[in-house]
Amino acid sequence: MSTIEVKKIVKAIETSDGAGVKLKRSIGISELDFIDPFLMLDEFGSENKEDYIAGFPSHPHRGIETVTYMLNGEFRHEDSSGNKGDLGPGGVQWMTAAGGIIHSEMPIMKEGKLHGFQLWVNMPAKYKMNKPSYQNIEPKEIPEFKDQEKKIKIIAGKYQNKIGPVKGISVDPIYIDVELEKDKIFYFTIPSSHNAFVYLVSGEIIIGNKKHDQLQNSNLVCLQNGNDLNVYANKKSKFLIIAGKPIGEAIARGGPFVMNTKEEIIKAIQDYHSGTFVQK
Repeated sequence: MSTIEVKKIVKAIETSDGAGVKLKRSIGISELDFIDPFLMLDEFGSENKEDYIAGFPSHPHRGIETVTYMLNGEFRHEDSSGNKGDLGPGGVQWMTAAGGIIHSEMPIMKEGKLHGFQLWVNMPAKYKMNKPSYQNIEPKEIPEFKDQEKKIKIIAGKYQNKIGPVKGISVDPIYIDVELEKDKIFYFTIPSSHNAFVYLVSGEIIIGNKKHDQLQNSNLVCLQNGNDLNVYANKKSKFLIIAGKPIGEAIARGGPFVMNTKEEIIKAIQDYHSGTFVQK
């Protein structure tokens, strides 16, 4: 067994998406294009309604899965497969766009704090044109582990004897939310077959045994492959641990479409404009 060390530290950059929602992006930028199989990670958060009220009106996706995790605030999701649902604090939406879906994510709230994350997960070529699917996970469905040192929410993967509710995803994902008290250490095992990263939401942490630059709010930490992850909290901290099996295939991007070739991207654009895009 080997201790996992820090490979690279990336500071999230401020940008906007949708109809002008302000956010911080740490995967899908010039410094970090992707971590196979993860294509994009956004943190959106503001108490100013002008930063989020316009939301994410109807837009298409093909070839990927989008994972939205809410900490504060509420969004309403609707898509071309007939799915509709509200996503509130602690809830998760795991949408498999696959062959084609058009959806919208609009804030229900008119004011107050909005805070959450959206992760894009790539799909193997053999699954990219499958039918879309949708997992809407309520907070009560997400198992928790809690003691005096930490609180863990298991969205995907396993911690102790608790298993996350996300099922049927080809890259065998791990997605856990950790709150760690000051001067405590969190130990977690990650398969060496997986690529992994830590996203520090708040606080200050130290990872592994080797010295590294200071890790503070909105840092993404690419991890070396290994087995044993040790995270020490210099102060009370909150962070996400996310991992998955790499796909190892060519990636072609075209906005909301991620396929394997440029020709497939052109086909997706043609399908969208011709009205044959949605796969039911």
